[in-house]
Amino acid sequence: MTFAIHGLPVARGIAIGRAVLVVSSRIDVAHYFIKPEQIETEIDRVRMARDAVAEELQKLQASVALMGPNDAPHELSALLDVHQMLLQDEVLTGGVKHWIVERLYNAEWALTTQLEVVARQFDEMEDEYLRERKADLEQVVERLLHRMKGTAAVLAPNPPRRKRAAENEDGEQSDPTANDAFDAPLVLIAHDLSPADMLQFKKSVFAGFVTDVGGRTSHTAIVARSMDIPAVVGARSASQLVRQDDWVIIDGDSGVMIVDPSPIILAEYGFKQRQGDLERGRLSRLRHKPAITLDGQRVELLANIEMPEDSVGAVKAGAVGVGLFRSEFLFMGREAQRMTRLPDEEEQYQAYKRAVEGMQGMPVTIRTIDVGADKPLDGKSVRDDAHLNPALGLRAIRWSLADPAMFLTQLRAILRAAAHGEIHLLIPMLAHVSEIRQTLSLIDFARAELDNRGVVHGNVKIGAMIEIPAAALTLKTFLKYFDFLSIGTNDLIQYTLAIDRADESVAHLYDPAHPAVLRLVADTIAECRRQGKGVSVCGEMAGDVVFTRLLLGLGLRSFSMHPSQILAVKQEVLRADTSKLEAWAQGVLEAEDPAAALVR
Repeated sequence: MTFAIHGLPVARGIAIGRAVLVVSSRIDVAHYFIKPEQIETEIDRVRMARDAVAEELQKLQASVALMGPNDAPHELSALLDVHQMLLQDEVLTGGVKHWIVERLYNAEWALTTQLEVVARQFDEMEDEYLRERKADLEQVVERLLHRMKGTAAVLAPNPPRRKRAAENEDGEQSDPTANDAFDAPLVLIAHDLSPADMLQFKKSVFAGFVTDVGGRTSHTAIVARSMDIPAVVGARSASQLVRQDDWVIIDGDSGVMIVDPSPIILAEYGFKQRQGDLERGRLSRLRHKPAITLDGQRVELLANIEMPEDSVGAVKAGAVGVGLFRSEFLFMGREAQRMTRLPDEEEQYQAYKRAVEGMQGMPVTIRTIDVGADKPLDGKSVRDDAHLNPALGLRAIRWSLADPAMFLTQLRAILRAAAHGEIHLLIPMLAHVSEIRQTLSLIDFARAELDNRGVVHGNVKIGAMIEIPAAALTLKTFLKYFDFLSIGTNDLIQYTLAIDRADESVAHLYDPAHPAVLRLVADTIAECRRQGKGVSVCGEMAGDVVFTRLLLGLGLRSFSMHPSQILAVKQEVLRADTSKLEAWAQGVLEAEDPAAALVR
């Protein structure tokens, strides 16, 4: 039966494919694709874990047999028997093998996937006793996962894609549902995905994804846009309503997922998908055209990237530099790859150097590590119970200043990479002059350390993020110390409006067009222009074409966004006349409802 699930649109486009569910577990489970030659190894891992758990259960049964009836009731022995039967059940073991062989899932992912499939079968049973056995199955799987924990293989490259069964000789696809479960496009459905998860999936084959939770500017959504695949977040119960291998449509334009679509709906969305491809083709013709307005104003369109390899896509999209390298992604997802918890100086230096070289002489702005809130490091929960509000806690520069040794390691690596090209150093979440002075002192100390070691390093321009209202209201102090400012609108909106941007329950209150937000942005741009200092917007507002004309009218000439958004923004720039936009932009600022005034 066809039904729709509504959420928040975060990455535009249409995706049609089979659902891949990432099932939540009480312990952390790695999800990644393996190489074909690793299939037997993964199957052996499951077999070894099963044998170990079986032996464990046998020992428990033996100890129960030695107990008296008062110490060990009959039900306990019967329960262990049930666990042994479930452990050896071919439905469980055979299903796990299927996901490893056919989808190239790692063992843990295959196990949790099959658990979800079998659990649904238990839910549909009429007999209440049998339905309740689902809890036993979950306990058995938990035992298996605990046995395998810590033995995950290193992340492998993408699985090979076979030619789809429904493709004709010209490679065109007729009926997508004619594909079998392996050859079909895959879309990811999950309760939530951490930024580290997204980084893993960024290298994979998914055509789109949906999560139960999240907001438009949560970091999961931000990375989704960088992947340039359709995505919907805040879909509430999507992971409970969708089954493994269901055919689904993800409409990233309207924030809707359609489950089990009819042929008519499939045809309609197939047409929309082709129209989107045509529009991207038209925009691609602007790639090498300079971003200059109708009245001759040159506009700098920069790229936001997460990893050094993203510089290739930035250059391909026509970016004239990197306006935001989110360095924290170098620190995430390392446990699954059997790496040390934090990258050392040499590893970071090589990463920053690759980014600089990848930009082919164009400038690269590296933001120092910004972890905390919705970007935890390995082993830390997104909602850490020890901190009631992580967004207001030890994150970004506060975290760095609390660990000077880690911070100095990163600063030395960035300064060394600056010897290979133009690097700008960007500091996040500053609010106090004491933080500014302490940060600049550590940068000087890092330079001195390199000089003492005789290590070559380069000069960097130093900038600050304006993402806390306190910073936006004390701009003259900031401009006294920094060469440039970068407005991080995602956090600026969050902190100005007291909205958790990762919480779908208040997502409707997250408003980039709120008069207070626009006033802080406008004042920052104006003050930087008065003092002749560089200013850019690197938050999601920079890549939203709804705000392009307004920001141009306010005097902004440097935008930084995901590479996938550059051409659409460039098209708006080429059509704009800033001399006519200035008065209109001031009118929008003074409007009681700026969102309505933006549409003209």
